[in-house]
Amino acid sequence: MTGYPRVWRMMMALCWRERPRATATLLAATLVTTGAVAALGLTLKVLVDAVQAGDRTAVVIGATGAALAFGAHWGLGHLVHLMTVKLVERVSLSRVEPEIMGICAGLPGIEHLERPEFLDRVTALRGRSGAIVDSAWAVLQAVASALGLAVTLAVLGSVNPWLLLLLACAAGQLWLERRGKRGVAAADLASAPDLRLHRHLYRDVCVEPAALAEVRTGAAAGDLLASQAEAWRRATAVRFRAALAAAAWSSAGWVVFATGFAGAIALVASTGSPGQIVLAATVGAQLRGVVEAVLRRSAQAGGHRRVLAPYLWLRDYAAGHAATAGQVPPERLRSGIELSGVTFAYPGAAEPAVREVSAVLPAGSVVALVGEYGSGKTTLVKLLAKLYRPASGRITVDGADLERLDTAGWRAASSAAFQDFGRYQTTFADAVTMGAPPRDLVAAVEAAGADELVARLPDGGATLLGARFGGVELSEGQWQKVALARACARPAPLLFILDEPTASLDAPSEHAVFTGYIRRSRAIAAATGAITVIVSHRFSTVAEADLILVMAHGRLTEAGTHEELLAAGGDYAALYGVQATAYAAG
Repeated sequence: MTGYPRVWRMMMALCWRERPRATATLLAATLVTTGAVAALGLTLKVLVDAVQAGDRTAVVIGATGAALAFGAHWGLGHLVHLMTVKLVERVSLSRVEPEIMGICAGLPGIEHLERPEFLDRVTALRGRSGAIVDSAWAVLQAVASALGLAVTLAVLGSVNPWLLLLLACAAGQLWLERRGKRGVAAADLASAPDLRLHRHLYRDVCVEPAALAEVRTGAAAGDLLASQAEAWRRATAVRFRAALAAAAWSSAGWVVFATGFAGAIALVASTGSPGQIVLAATVGAQLRGVVEAVLRRSAQAGGHRRVLAPYLWLRDYAAGHAATAGQVPPERLRSGIELSGVTFAYPGAAEPAVREVSAVLPAGSVVALVGEYGSGKTTLVKLLAKLYRPASGRITVDGADLERLDTAGWRAASSAAFQDFGRYQTTFADAVTMGAPPRDLVAAVEAAGADELVARLPDGGATLLGARFGGVELSEGQWQKVALARACARPAPLLFILDEPTASLDAPSEHAVFTGYIRRSRAIAAATGAITVIVSHRFSTVAEADLILVMAHGRLTEAGTHEELLAAGGDYAALYGVQATAYAAG
């Protein structure tokens, strides 16, 4: 609770900065509607008493006041609701949602995206940014409604203290109505499995071509339709019974309120003036709505606390792990990159993914990382890219600790195509050049060997990719070529990482990609001393590398050139022979 007022102040400040006029109008309207019900009852009392007394001036005053109070109660009340929804939506989508996404994407590394405590908070906030903004308005409007209720009760009590019992009648009616709604919610939950089954049979089986082909050949349509109908019958039966029960509870509540209301009017009629009767009838009839507004906004304010706690945690985590300015990376590599006893373990893992790896990657070299799946290759290159921080050991760049290099600067000096590459549903040109400095798109496409792909696209580089938004769907290999072109869009990186860049390509394409990248790496190295790191589990494709590092179970087991490792007769030679035999047999 201690941090919640801080969030409320922040949200109100964001609303003011984003929409100052709308915020001021909403605050004023909320204040005016606070006493609208009481004002409506009082002005109607003045109007009725003035008509009875024949006081024309008082009639005009009473009628004008009643019209204004009615407008404030109904017109402004509706306006407050609409303005709150619009303002909350505007601020949440333009400020809070980008902040949450920025925290996820803007932290220096990516290990936070593998920590359960971080992911739990992000999951709790997904799609709930509106609740964070609305929490401030819910508290404010709950307090305003409570003040309005107090004023309303004071007006009723001034007529006759017994009228205060209407509060209990209104509260009882609301409790009975909500009791019925709880039953409906429980029925929705109980019927969810049957409803899911019904939708699954309809959406995933009966109208999907792939599934329907098997249904047709197996003559299973009749059984599926019968199962679908039975699931629908069970779901609707449960919900119908709950709806009937809810109607009964609601009717009982209205009987309670109507009985109390009728008794109140009879009490005032026996002792009060016509104006007091009108006041009691008007305010008493609206009392239930006033009580409901207090309960509704109070419940929403309490419910919003479920997102405030993870939001505060996320902001505090980001503040404690934010990137700080560091040493500027060199413009050219002189000696290279050195790993000294580097160890890293994923959160919750029983064993380290990388164990005490020590190696020197010379400036201007092409380095291949090979090994079987799960040997630690990808983890090691992500450590080089500063996506993870070593648990122990250090990585130096021309003698400077990578940890102390400016993270944004090192990212700008690096380029990578990872095996779990992104499939961006945008135009081909944007998918290739996003995040990179301005560069000739044609050169990046040529370097990735994606010329033929672009030629096949209906609108070339302007073609929208991905079927989700009506674009052209690509094969796995074509998506990988887009990722490779994106990696080439940065013209002269100091570190160029290719993590399984040909996993989705056929053998001829794989050979062409490796040949082209090694040629390109030599050209970049001549200009900047750049290091190219190629990760592959296919030993035959990396024979031209200057240095081959062999990984097994997170450890570096061998290092050398292709010829040296074959001559050594170790793991590399054995695995190379196995793969060569397998390819020959294939």
